[in-house]
Amino acid sequence: MNAGTPSLPLPGALSAPGSHAEREPAASIEHIRFDGVGIRYGRQTALSGFDLTLHAGEALALLGPSGSGKTTALRALAGFIPIAEGHIRLHGRDISGLSPQQRGFGIVVQNYALFPHMSVADNVAFGLRARRLPRAEMRTRIEHYLELVGMRQYARRRPLDLSGGQQQRVALARALAIRPDVLLMDEPLSALDAPLRREMLGELITLHRELPDLTMLFVTHDQSEALALADRVGLLRDGELLALDVPKRLYDRPPNRFTAEFLGQTNLLAVEIPQHPDNDDMLNVCLGKQVLRVPRPDDWTGAPGPGWLCLRPHLLSLEPAAGMNNRLDSRVLGAEWKGSHYRIELEAEGQTLHVEANAALPPPAVGNRTTLSFAPTAGWLLARDV
Repeated sequence: MNAGTPSLPLPGALSAPGSHAEREPAASIEHIRFDGVGIRYGRQTALSGFDLTLHAGEALALLGPSGSGKTTALRALAGFIPIAEGHIRLHGRDISGLSPQQRGFGIVVQNYALFPHMSVADNVAFGLRARRLPRAEMRTRIEHYLELVGMRQYARRRPLDLSGGQQQRVALARALAIRPDVLLMDEPLSALDAPLRREMLGELITLHRELPDLTMLFVTHDQSEALALADRVGLLRDGELLALDVPKRLYDRPPNRFTAEFLGQTNLLAVEIPQHPDNDDMLNVCLGKQVLRVPRPDDWTGAPGPGWLCLRPHLLSLEPAAGMNNRLDSRVLGAEWKGSHYRIELEAEGQTLHVEANAALPPPAVGNRTTLSFAPTAGWLLARDV
C-alpha cells in the first residue's frame, strides 16, 4: 500500500515551537479507527474492546502507566502484533491483515533502531531504497529531511558518533523520508536526558505545525509530553480507554478520579453534596462543617451524596484575592522548597491537601492556622465511586 504524501514545508531549519493552544484544531475527518480491538498474550488481556478514532492531521497521545496497553495499541496499528478481535481501519478500509510494510507508516521507537554500520544518510535512505526510488529523488529527500531536523551537516557520520538527541533526529528524518501520512512514535524521548527531551519535544511540536497533513500517534508515560504535543490525549489503564479529550479539558475537568490523579498534581477531598435546585449551575458542597461553592458537572443528577472535590495546588492561595470567594480553614503541617515555589502541606477537616506558594515569601510556620482561598471555578466535582 502506498502511503499518502503530506504537504511539506520548504527545506530549512526548524523554527521555534509555537504555543500548543494557538494551533488550529485538526479537521474531524476519520483517518484511523480501532473498532472493538482485543489483544491477548496467552491468558493475559492487553486490550479489551478498544475503540479509538484518529482524525486526519491530528496528534493524539496515548498516556498511561506501564502495562496500561498504550504500546500494545501502537504496535497493533503498526502491524507488529496480531489482534484477537475487532478491526483496525485506515480511511475506512480494514488493514488488520496487512503486514507493516504494506501499511506504509513512519515509525520512531524508543531505542531509535538505527543501523550502526551505516552513515546517517544511508539510514535515512533505507526505506527509500526499499521503495525503489530513483537516485536523484532519493538524494533530494535525504537532504530535505535531514535539513528539516537540523542534521544535514552530519550526513556522513555514523550513529555511534552522534549524541542521543542527534540520533533521535535521524530516526525522525528516516521515518518522514518515506512521506507517510501516519507517524507512530513509541516513547521516543524516554532515553534522553531532561534538556534533550525538552529540545526534542519542541521539535516534535514544530513538525506537527509544519506538516499539517501528518497524523501522529504518540505513546508516552510522561504527562507533560502528552499535554504539550497532543491535540487530544487518550488515557489508558489495564487495557481500557478511560478518558479521551483535548488536553486542557482533561486537566481542568477530569471525567474520573484516575484522570485527575494521573494528569498533574491534585488534591482530592471527600465532600458531601446536599440537594440543590436543578436550574442552578453551581453546587454547594460540604467539607466537614465548611461549605464551598463549585461548578455543577453536566451529568449531575441532582441527587445528594458523597463526592470528590478536585483542587489543583497552584489554584489555591494562602492570601485572599479578588474572585477567590471560597475560604477553607486549615492548619500547616509542613513546607518543602521546590525552587520556583514552596509546596505547603495542610490539614483541613481531617484531610490533607497541598498548595503551591510563592517562593519569594517565607512559608508559614508549622502548626499555624491559615485560610486557603480559591475561586469557585477552580474546583471540580467527581463521583465518589470513580
